[in-house]
Amino acid sequence: MSRQFFDYKGTLFPCMACNAEDIAFAENEFQVRDDDIYNITYPKAGTTWMMDILSLIKKNGDPTWNKTVPNWDRVPWIETNGSVQKVRVSEEQPRLITSHLPRHLFVKSFDGSKAKVIYTVRNPKDVAVSLYYFAKMTSFYKDPESFDEFVKDFLTGDIPYGSWFDHVKGWLEMLGKENFMVQTYEDLYKDPRGSVLKICKFLGKELDDKAVDSVVENTSFQFMKENQMSNFSLVPSNYMDQEKSPFMRKGTTGDWKNHFTEPLNEYFDKIYKEKMQGVCMKFPWEENL
Repeated sequence: MSRQFFDYKGTLFPCMACNAEDIAFAENEFQVRDDDIYNITYPKAGTTWMMDILSLIKKNGDPTWNKTVPNWDRVPWIETNGSVQKVRVSEEQPRLITSHLPRHLFVKSFDGSKAKVIYTVRNPKDVAVSLYYFAKMTSFYKDPESFDEFVKDFLTGDIPYGSWFDHVKGWLEMLGKENFMVQTYEDLYKDPRGSVLKICKFLGKELDDKAVDSVVENTSFQFMKENQMSNFSLVPSNYMDQEKSPFMRKGTTGDWKNHFTEPLNEYFDKIYKEKMQGVCMKFPWEENL
């Protein structure tokens, strides 16, 4: 195992971003509030996008917060170094909280609470491409030797936060619960306004047309790419070297087609069908499988 990672109950985590003590505290001792809103994703599945959407919805479309406070302070990760204590003492109502934790390691006090989870899920092929470029520019991951090798590690779950398949299937066990919503990256990309309206309805938040327009406008890829509070350009280059690859790279769907060879695509589809067998939810990217 690379010294860049540590193992917590069978799942790898990046040493420069997390520590076992904070994860254990988040899992076992952190107290969920009933009005908490959790932005849950597997890495590179739309995390940052949803952070800004939730921030704007909370502020009724006013973009001031998004333009003046870094997203990791607006919607902090619960498992990253020191963040759990910052979230714990927050007087924000509701608290907006981000996490990449798989379901089986998530905050135990969440069970039985009324706190809401929005789980954003994305075509795993696009996730793999995005993660590949992210791994090349960040010290959180080891620099991939090749795209094909990285995809194979992705398929086996030998990367931080573990298997995409296990992550998705674990969280989808909550399907049908009134405090759980699935949002696909693809639907958000195809119909951002309709998706924002669905998110507002789920949160019980009524926004007028002007406020909804502001949410959509201020979470466009171009706007977020140019917003220092969203694009992670404030992060020191020893953590993220954006000269190697920008954090906000493309923000599109289907980019996997520019990276996967036919044999790699066939291998990926084979593993996908095996791993996702029995999952009751159908996703937009499954039409051609």
